[in-house]
Amino acid sequence: MTEHYFTSCPGSTEHRQRVAVSIWGRDYTFVTARGVFSAGGLDKATEVLLKASEPPTGAGTVLDLGCGWGPITCAIADVCQETMVYAVDTNQRALDLVRTNASAIGVSDRVRAVTPEQMPGDVRFDQIWSNPPIRIGKAALHQLLSGWLGRLTGDGSARLVVGKNLGSDSLQRWLIDQGWRCERVASAKGFRVLLVRRA
Repeated sequence: MTEHYFTSCPGSTEHRQRVAVSIWGRDYTFVTARGVFSAGGLDKATEVLLKASEPPTGAGTVLDLGCGWGPITCAIADVCQETMVYAVDTNQRALDLVRTNASAIGVSDRVRAVTPEQMPGDVRFDQIWSNPPIRIGKAALHQLLSGWLGRLTGDGSARLVVGKNLGSDSLQRWLIDQGWRCERVASAKGFRVLLVRRA
């Protein structure tokens, strides 16, 4: 049976490796491993999201939803010195890598890597950043986004990156139908960056 990156406890041999990544003018060396999303380096969608977006200055609490090994989490925590970043993923191996990478660049005091079940219920987010797990299926994705977007602060926003061929336009329409303001703010390499706010 094929193992998915959203498997809770990957059964494959971990086999850690190092990857070089440049984000917002800063160079990082991150640790990745088999059994997590895009173990070979920064995926194209996340690259598009980061290049199309400025760091979230002024945001006190940020959620990286579907964090993988943590490039978004670590870059935001590094650049935004007063921001607390919650890195959420169902994959325990990915969360271990986030902790390792956050510690390596000295931001572990402002990074919380947790499963959805471990997230404190009273935390609200000024910003959500996500390359959402489209392949979990439309119904599951809609349920996922509805739950987490509902935890935005009143003037909070979410930045989502979705492939055009994976339904970015239909997702945008669905979000609008659910009562969210949703605009496309960037498009590159077959991916759309959607900015979501309360209506």
